[in-house]
Amino acid sequence: QVQLVESGGGLAQPGGSLRLSCAASGSISNINTMAWYRQAPGKDRALVAIITNLGTTTYVDPVKGRFTISRDDAKTMVYLQMNSLKPEDTAIYYCNFQIGHTLYWGQGTQVTVSS
Repeated sequence: QVQLVESGGGLAQPGGSLRLSCAASGSISNINTMAWYRQAPGKDRALVAIITNLGTTTYVDPVKGRFTISRDDAKTMVYLQMNSLKPEDTAIYYCNFQIGHTLYWGQGTQVTVSS
């Protein structure tokens, strides 16, 4: 059984920074992609950034140049460095691992950007 646990969310001021972490536990091998999604109030969950097992990264346009995704396979962790935060970044952030053909999700961490 694989479990993912996010941490690092909280309240930040516009222009501020937060770093999200996601740790995996359980029987884990050969993680393909790791990703971050977010769900804003009243909206569907949407992709934020993804990183492949080769280190290739992809970002959605609203976060390009501000967010950085990284992974540490030895620790089975994925990170999301969020800089220059905006109020529209307010959402619950979820990490996602693809292992084989199975997707695993964390429980989410709240990020609120407000002055």
